[in-house]
Amino acid sequence: MTIAKFQGGDAVTMSSREIAELTEKRHDHVKRDIENMLAELKQDIPSFGGIYLDSMNREQVEYHLDKELTETLITGYSIPLRHKVIRRLNDLEGQAARPMTQAEITAANANHLVAVERQQREQQVALERIERRVEDLSQTTVWDHCPQNCQSLTRIKETMLARHGLSGAVVDYVLKVWPNQPNPAGMVRNGHEEALGSQYLVWSKSHVTAAFHRFVSESTMVTATQATHPYFEGRFRLVQKVPK
Repeated sequence: MTIAKFQGGDAVTMSSREIAELTEKRHDHVKRDIENMLAELKQDIPSFGGIYLDSMNREQVEYHLDKELTETLITGYSIPLRHKVIRRLNDLEGQAARPMTQAEITAANANHLVAVERQQREQQVALERIERRVEDLSQTTVWDHCPQNCQSLTRIKETMLARHGLSGAVVDYVLKVWPNQPNPAGMVRNGHEEALGSQYLVWSKSHVTAAFHRFVSESTMVTATQATHPYFEGRFRLVQKVPK
């Protein structure tokens, strides 16, 4: 639970994890309810998101709602569950109304410092990943023709659109930005005369299949055709299909 302080007063927010704990619901189900509610209210869903580390030290997404949105969310819940959440909201408002003690101020500052240090570590990891990728590309094999066990970006987009309904933007993300992105197998010289000797990247079919299988398995369906992923901002189209 967080008590977020803003200029001009104190505002209490409740996390989706605590709502799940209070209502004895699965966290992914509570997140789905929140996403549906925010979509109905035409709110920017990612702006309510936050990152936490689960029991396996993996980054996961949670949501933070103010009192009004929390009460809107639980309107459809049973009376005992609504009572638990509202009582907790009232407790938090009581805590926010009193001045913070020196110990609480120290703890808040320490939490902020931890968050800043974690962000710096994440940025350093991202920078090292980019540097490794640049080095890998400088040593990439160049073929005159695309090997049979490889695919170009265009072909991968066609395959993933047909197999999972994924857009080109999502495919670009998985191949180029996602932390578990598959490494390119090499480059192929473009044989067309107008290409002027340019080259394009290709990926191993097996590595691409494994990467997208993992990405899809980590995604959470929000509607029949819309999904979210812990690392991808916003919803995207996903249709669960069995590969032929």
